[in-house]
Amino acid sequence: MHRITSIDITRGLVMVIMALDHVRDLLHLPALTQNPTDLATTTPALFFTRWITHLCAPTFVFLSGTSAYLSLQRRSGASARGAARQFLLKRGLVLLLLELTLINFAFWFDIQFRTIMLQVIFAIGGGLMVLSLLARLPVRWVGALGALIVVGHLLLPGLPPTTPQGLQVLWSVLFRPNLFTVSPAFSLLVAYPLVPWLGLMLIGYATGPLFERPLAQRKALWWRLGLGTLAVFGLLRFLNGYGDPAPWAVQPTSVFTLLSFLNVSKYPPSLLYGLLMIGLMLLILALAEGADNAFTRWLQVYGSVPMFYYILHWYLVHISMVVMVLLQGYSLGQLPIGTLSFGRPPGAGVSLPVVYGVWIGLVLALYPLCRWYSRYKAAHPELGWLRYI
Repeated sequence: MHRITSIDITRGLVMVIMALDHVRDLLHLPALTQNPTDLATTTPALFFTRWITHLCAPTFVFLSGTSAYLSLQRRSGASARGAARQFLLKRGLVLLLLELTLINFAFWFDIQFRTIMLQVIFAIGGGLMVLSLLARLPVRWVGALGALIVVGHLLLPGLPPTTPQGLQVLWSVLFRPNLFTVSPAFSLLVAYPLVPWLGLMLIGYATGPLFERPLAQRKALWWRLGLGTLAVFGLLRFLNGYGDPAPWAVQPTSVFTLLSFLNVSKYPPSLLYGLLMIGLMLLILALAEGADNAFTRWLQVYGSVPMFYYILHWYLVHISMVVMVLLQGYSLGQLPIGTLSFGRPPGAGVSLPVVYGVWIGLVLALYPLCRWYSRYKAAHPELGWLRYI
């Protein structure tokens, strides 16, 4: 089965957007102290700079499930499908290993690994391992389980404070974000617990059969599903009942009231967060179906090598931060390396317009590397290790 270009285009777009958030995290002057979605301190420009990047993680996770389904369909026969499920398991393990090593080093530039942060690659890796088992079930059952998780995971109670730390860590890895100071020299930050994100992956897997329909049917279907999903989001959000732990409220201005309405919870991903972001992703898919122009071909290059791009972009963003700090008069010895520190001195940083300029430059710099790697992968299918990165 050939690659579905709309998936690569959609994934490429959110990968480009993703880099903006990470440049902002490491280079924006107020990023160390200001939450861009805190309505008491943010500005509309800063809020939307952060909010638009909420689209990235659910798209990656959802389309990872979809790609897993399509990969299985390329195999005919019980033994071939069994081998495909084994590949999902192994790829999940590889992603977990990359998260704990190359990717966490890119986060912190700390050779002692005094901080481990479990982010989206951890969630995708763990999800693929679970999916390697669930893929034996009928697709509709997998989708139903995913929907149940997305709708109901927020109902799970928290653990009492007296719970032993080992159980708290396990609970957090499965269900809730948390920070654990294991020792003065080591912290574990669970940002993406497995189960809530697994729900989105399973729904993405169950959506896989829809990609086997003719292009025109798919395009119309994505429009209907996307608009319908956003309508459900709008209704539930307006009612201000179940679906998100942070209700919206009328603010002093209409603009900030809109920000409050859109300010859904990502950690962990709430039902309304999932509805809003997956609804938007489906509309992007609709626009990408059949699109063939210079811009979509440009995005397709990024989307065809997501893991390669993800690892490289983190290193380039962090190197850019170090260069910025040095240009602003600090020395390497003044970089605060340690637990939960990216290594940026408190006084270092740039304005939001400069963040956008650096973001654009980094994305453009990655294009020739991604194009080379995409072509290299296509030209060397015999190299099995290329399938993992």
